[in-house]
Amino acid sequence: MNIEEKQDKIIREFQSLSDWQERYKHIIKMGQKLSPLDEKHKVEENLVRGCQSQVWLTTDIEGDKIIYNADSDAAITKGLVAMMVNFYSGEDPDTILTTNPSFIKEIGMQEHLSPTRSNGLASMIKQMKIYAMAYKSKLQNS
Repeated sequence: MNIEEKQDKIIREFQSLSDWQERYKHIIKMGQKLSPLDEKHKVEENLVRGCQSQVWLTTDIEGDKIIYNADSDAAITKGLVAMMVNFYSGEDPDTILTTNPSFIKEIGMQEHLSPTRSNGLASMIKQMKIYAMAYKSKLQNS
């Protein structure tokens, strides 16, 4: 599934839910399905800056594809990071750098997140793009 198909799938999933109470439950479920991050990765250097809750983000590379791994100490935040991990994982750095998660606006998420959660989500996306930039540079220099 390419990244545009992933966007469409997320939009369809959220549009099928009747209200924001159901959507929050769906976000929390996404977080519960996220593989737990090994404790050895829950260190200061993997914390996403700008999140009110603790969010740890790591990456692996498989060929030219980036695989993100993450965890959080808060249910909704863990769901949000799970959504972003599912969205960007398995993509190459250029795709990550050039594709903004327009589904966030399209499903009305920004209006339903508190300002601190909204800022945290933006920080997660920014960190994912920073990792993609670093991998792109590394791939070009090897």
